[in-house]
Amino acid sequence: MSVVVKICGVRTAEDARAAADAGADLLGLNFVPSSPRYVDPAAARTVARAVPATPLVGVFVNASRDDVARIATGVGLAGLQFHGDESPDDCRGWTQWTIKAFRARTGDDLAARAARYDTTYLLLDSFVPGIAGGSGVAIDPALARGVPRERLFMAGGLRPDTVAAVVRRVHPYGVDVASGVERSPGVKDHGKIQEFIRRAKAA
Repeated sequence: MSVVVKICGVRTAEDARAAADAGADLLGLNFVPSSPRYVDPAAARTVARAVPATPLVGVFVNASRDDVARIATGVGLAGLQFHGDESPDDCRGWTQWTIKAFRARTGDDLAARAARYDTTYLLLDSFVPGIAGGSGVAIDPALARGVPRERLFMAGGLRPDTVAAVVRRVHPYGVDVASGVERSPGVKDHGKIQEFIRRAKAA
């Protein structure tokens, strides 16, 4: 089975359709107001209508439970990605499936941190001070050691020219990309999306 590909930070119906047509398995919608990839719930509903067959994942950072629930219901999210300092309890009790993201630093025992969470999936991203995600900074694949591969999404600076090597080395369940398939922050490059998905799936 080929790796699952999540194209994150989608902001427009056009970009969503391009990613879905290229074979993306999941699309990520960023509901973090400080992010250049932020999409408001009204725009997110437009995206959802454009790709009704593609599951959408909402990305949140330390959002209130009420806000997450309201957006998830209003947009029709299939999954929830918690990309901040959420506790294991914060990630429980949802009707949607869940991802807990960890910003990885050299020396971190990510396997121990991840073991505290019973989310559906775990995601490893690079640590950049002051940036919750989408930094474009590559992560050392060795940091994934000990994290269950069947629950693992690899993120952190992946690009069309690097994703295949990471997939072959780590064998994750999925890969997640935002900045690596963009012309500028929040503006997707459809050619890069196609090439990223092709190389990831072929690895």
